[in-house]
Amino acid sequence: MLIPQPNPMTPCPRPKPADSAPAAITKQEVNAAQQAWGEGIVEIGEAYTEDGNYREIAADHVREFYAFNGDATVLFKPTLAAEDQFRGNFEEALSYFVGTEGTEDSGFAIAPYTDVRWENEGTVVDEDGDMAVAMGNYFFTGTDGDETKVEYSFGYTKDEDGNLKIVLHHSSLPYSPN
Repeated sequence: MLIPQPNPMTPCPRPKPADSAPAAITKQEVNAAQQAWGEGIVEIGEAYTEDGNYREIAADHVREFYAFNGDATVLFKPTLAAEDQFRGNFEEALSYFVGTEGTEDSGFAIAPYTDVRWENEGTVVDEDGDMAVAMGNYFFTGTDGDETKVEYSFGYTKDEDGNLKIVLHHSSLPYSPN
């Protein structure tokens, strides 16, 4: 029996270098990141209600989901912000989530909420797969069962470890003519 021999002219596949770019962003990753972000908001509120370390949980949430610790620019315009409309760094984002005395921030995430539900109008991934933008409505369920509808646009990139990070977060309450 003859054993086929490799052709010496056929190049061997080369492994990717360790510093290669992360895999392209997928819509499924965006959906998973949204779900996890919402679960984090619920967790912050639960910790606050139970006199837990909600500030540390919120700090971990901001570190996990936003690109403040890298060299990316983060464009963050939270819903309930009028005086300090834009939050360009970690400390300002954290203040929005848990509040800071003497500011307009009362702590959005400590409300608390029991659920965050997402309805994407659409998700666009650029042709290189290194950025995605999702837009739609998300709904925050309070402890009384009432939902608050909020409009959003989120932009995502991946960090060097392949983790999805928010680089754009704009949210607002729907227009009301009254």
